[in-house]
Amino acid sequence: MNATAETAVGHDELAVLRLLALDGGLEGDLKISCSALADRLEASNQTASRRLQRLESAAYLERETVSDGQWVAITDDGERALRAEYEEYRRIFETDAEVDLEGVVTSGMGEGRHYISLSGYKRQFEDRLGYEPFPGTLNVELRDDSVRRRRAIESLEPIPIDGWEDDERTYGPAVCYPATIETATGETYERAHTIAPERTHHDDDQLEVIAPEKLREELALEDDDHVTVTVGESE
Repeated sequence: MNATAETAVGHDELAVLRLLALDGGLEGDLKISCSALADRLEASNQTASRRLQRLESAAYLERETVSDGQWVAITDDGERALRAEYEEYRRIFETDAEVDLEGVVTSGMGEGRHYISLSGYKRQFEDRLGYEPFPGTLNVELRDDSVRRRRAIESLEPIPIDGWEDDERTYGPAVCYPATIETATGETYERAHTIAPERTHHDDDQLEVIAPEKLREELALEDDDHVTVTVGESE
């Protein structure tokens, strides 16, 4: 996503996105006119058009102009932005803000075992999470709807893991969130955390979870088993 375009999207643009979603913009193409939108916003046609252009530039919206108006559809990025707004309102009006993510267990590449065992990270895990993680991660491939919902986690308060360096290289920062895992048979494990590099959306469909024990053994999990990971925020 273009960084300049992203910074152009503010509360006014998100208000337009919200109106379009209420009118059915998440379900598919929606026909609108700038004049009708301007009336709802109590703004000029130029202002309404400019806000739509910014949403389109930020890839929150797709548009096609026709002779009597335009067809618009909210993109996955636009839906993620709305879900993040929703989660922030949940934090205001609800006591416990949580995000449920569903997916299936997959085999990772083994990189998690290496990084979690590094001393610069391990010390922080013990101090900030309260345990030394099992050297490996539980890898979950998220369903499409959970990939879209994952953006809502950004409204929660994370546990930061600082970057560090040794004589050979620099290691980047990460963020953790408290997580509870529930299997298809109803078994649960509460003392876990999601972990991901800070400020990245690479491989949004892959979720990694760490815990003091080997989660596959504790929950008798195998590849393709369904799990629900409930992500909360640090206290």
